[in-house]
Amino acid sequence: MTGIGQNDFAPTGRRPLRMGDLAPDFEARTTHGLLRLSDLRGRWLVFFSHPADFTPVCTTEFVALARAHAQFEALGCTLLGLSVDSLYAHIAWTRAIRDLFDVEIRFPVIEDPSMEIGRAYGMIDDDAADSAAVRATYFIDPDGIVRAITHYPMTIGRSVDEMLRMVAALQASASGERLAPAGWTPGAPMLLPPDPDAEGADWFCRTAP
Repeated sequence: MTGIGQNDFAPTGRRPLRMGDLAPDFEARTTHGLLRLSDLRGRWLVFFSHPADFTPVCTTEFVALARAHAQFEALGCTLLGLSVDSLYAHIAWTRAIRDLFDVEIRFPVIEDPSMEIGRAYGMIDDDAADSAAVRATYFIDPDGIVRAITHYPMTIGRSVDEMLRMVAALQASASGERLAPAGWTPGAPMLLPPDPDAEGADWFCRTAP
């Protein structure tokens, strides 16, 4: 791994990564070759970490993401995984998934044995000895800005349907002129921002025309 750039977060003393921040750039080895995060600009990105290869919950997540890969592509969204395991472990694990579940992992998986990237993103605490408690997801827009962050415990797998919904909702509400209500799915009505000058008692919760 080449590591975090000079203009990115320092290894210690930084504040946590937040929504609205520019995603820290880095260059690292992946199952698809050397990758620099900034090379993915121009598309939406779902950057997610998993605690370890060859673990049950992570395996089910990767199978589900592999099966939904075309749906992310249809949204103009790239998937990018990361764990502390070595590149060789990633390759062996993704091949085992292919053989056991008949799915191809078509997205890159980053090796982060030094935990440098995980710490820069707040996936791993600076004092952590390993990444056992990490299951983080960063939804990054085409300009490289972090638009949403989710964290799950090691014992619970993420919902790929919710990840897809999040990307679609972020895209649909990106202008700020429309808001996604609870449970919103693509094609469903959206909301207007509150307007105290609007007519009617529902000025604070109006369905968009």
